[in-house]
Amino acid sequence: MPTPRLLYVTDLAYPARGRRYGDEDVFLTARLREHFALALCHPLDAEALMPGFDAVVVRNSGPVLHHQRVHDAFRAAALAAGTPVYNPLTGRGDMAGKQYLLDLTAAGFPVIPTVDDPAHLALLPETDTYAVKPKQGADSIGLTFTRTPAGPAGEVLIQPRIDFAYEVSFYFVDDAFQYALHAPDPARRWELTPYEPTPADLAFARRFIDWNTLAHGIQRVDACRAPSGELLLVELEDLNPYLSLDLLPPETRDAFVRSLTASLHAFLTTARGTAARA
Repeated sequence: MPTPRLLYVTDLAYPARGRRYGDEDVFLTARLREHFALALCHPLDAEALMPGFDAVVVRNSGPVLHHQRVHDAFRAAALAAGTPVYNPLTGRGDMAGKQYLLDLTAAGFPVIPTVDDPAHLALLPETDTYAVKPKQGADSIGLTFTRTPAGPAGEVLIQPRIDFAYEVSFYFVDDAFQYALHAPDPARRWELTPYEPTPADLAFARRFIDWNTLAHGIQRVDACRAPSGELLLVELEDLNPYLSLDLLPPETRDAFVRSLTASLHAFLTTARGTAARA
């Protein structure tokens, strides 16, 4: 069988605060090319280049809001052509916008309570300060803190500001937990150290992985430790989550690459089967 051809989408030069997109993707592609034929491209070029590949892998491509029209066109073209995209385009988390924070709040999940209308502040816990950010935002772009939230209904996300102890991220490939990292200092989000999750921590993270129902893909569950001691979801990253691979012990990093490689092979096998039945 021919070696699968993957178009790997990344913005190697994106100036991510506290992260080095280029370094991570250079490392990952160097390892993945042992198993796949790879070409890298910028997200602005993905739609034009994808017809020559068996699948598209979206990795550290930067916030979509910087190229929303182009990204929407890429999604539409991939769906129309039946081109497999990894992560699959059926994600219900950040891939689909921030509506999931509202849906999960309404469903009673352990998430930072969220509304999208200043008229609905009474639905949130009492607080002196609110966090307000654009509903289509990403990477803390447009985030403000205020005592009096404002903005058109449906265009902003409003949450109580929580003085959490720390943030922690849980990383999954498909539905398999890989590792966890946490930021001990809330003011330094990307200064991460290894974290050993408890069974309760993993049960918390798995609730959101199960809710998202992605059969294949990389997901990062970001949470904060509230003053009450419970974990609350901050974000469910299922589009292009940064992995902080440079902070991992070599054996953990190698295990992640093996899991990702196996996931991609399984994803391609499923995609071929679906295409054959079409």
